[in-house]
Amino acid sequence: MNKIAIIGPESTGKSVLAAALAKHYHADWVPEYARTYVENLDRDYNFDDISQIARQQIAAEQAYADANQNGLVFFDTDLIITKVWFEYCYGQVPDFVLDKLASGFFDLYLLCEPDIPWEADNVREHGNDRDYFYEWYKSEIIQLNKPYRVVNGIGPKRIQTAIKHIDEFLNISNS
Repeated sequence: MNKIAIIGPESTGKSVLAAALAKHYHADWVPEYARTYVENLDRDYNFDDISQIARQQIAAEQAYADANQNGLVFFDTDLIITKVWFEYCYGQVPDFVLDKLASGFFDLYLLCEPDIPWEADNVREHGNDRDYFYEWYKSEIIQLNKPYRVVNGIGPKRIQTAIKHIDEFLNISNS
């Protein structure tokens, strides 16, 4: 099973892309837990909340870790984003997050460029900093020494770009 993470700054179409790719490839996808969690808080999130989000991400990954089947699974986000959020908001990252990231769970990262218009909502916070976070996420992927492809374009072009990258990756992986 090839595990593909879709990451990028806020409002870069990750959820739409994950759903579209899962449909295209007739594959599973794991929605972003953080959004649902934060939307349901009746207060500002804190360090413990981010820890809970990280644990849920790890549990979702674990559900696929032992899957001995063919195909793909798409994850709408990854611990890289959680790690960056810990560093950005609190200046520290729990060891369990660092340890899990070091295990190299994902086979491919799709990194979404912030080239689509910002859409504000009650959870998004950093519309003016998307380029900053994009570069940070890219740096984190490179540090993990994992393959990644940049996804850009508007609407169907974005999805077609991702499909092209995945098909190329799968052809290389299966050669």
